[in-house]
Amino acid sequence: MLTPSVKIHRSRSRSRDSGGWLESRHSFSFGRQQDPMNTHFGRLLVNNDDRIAAGSGFDTHGHRDMEIVTWVLSGSLVHQDSEGHSGIIYPGLAQRMSAGSGILHSERNDAWRDGTIQQDPAHVEPVHLVQMWVVPDEAGGDPGYEQLEIDPGALANSLVVVAGGLDTYGDEAAIRIRNRTSALLASRLAPGHTITLPDAPYLHLYVPVGSVALEGEGVLETGDAARMTASGGRRVTAGDDGAEILVWEMHAGMTMLDVRGH
Repeated sequence: MLTPSVKIHRSRSRSRDSGGWLESRHSFSFGRQQDPMNTHFGRLLVNNDDRIAAGSGFDTHGHRDMEIVTWVLSGSLVHQDSEGHSGIIYPGLAQRMSAGSGILHSERNDAWRDGTIQQDPAHVEPVHLVQMWVVPDEAGGDPGYEQLEIDPGALANSLVVVAGGLDTYGDEAAIRIRNRTSALLASRLAPGHTITLPDAPYLHLYVPVGSVALEGEGVLETGDAARMTASGGRRVTAGDDGAEILVWEMHAGMTMLDVRGH
């Protein structure tokens, strides 16, 4: 039996990496920033809020045994991997990479496409994204990739299932992840609009843009998160400038902290 709890994690408490071309804030232990008391929540291992400068990005690197979901908030990102998949990820496009037994990929600001910064202003701005990793149900298997555009109207003032496992939302999810009991939901809220969060053993609410009032807990500003255990079903109301929210609904916790893909 889970004990009901809500833990608020403020943006200022998150670890940070800044390399000139990259501004990254981590919700959990990541890379050189390790905290044994903050390794995951539910089955969510990584929630990185990244800003990548034009003409820059992550060069080819590897992952394994991880479901990696990327949600772009502004700008656009180029993905290429060792399985031959490529795509441009932009706001409202759901993207998932299953690392499986091993995959190499790169992620760069869209300005990189022809080796020079494009003159079109749409391609010279930093790309702002949130990348999230969850543990798959089984290790190994073939790597995979999927992306699908979501109707902007569907995201307005309602929760849309961006990525889901078979046991959570089935075919309702825009893209499928290899984690049967977890799902990522997203919404763009107009000022003052209220929605109700799902009820699940574990909920991770992240506010990458704007601010919201979480019922019973107060205001969450940009970059804040709430980790809710057995405390779902609460109302969320957008602040005066509106908000974009990302919600991980998880019906199982971590049975074994497998971070081989980290």
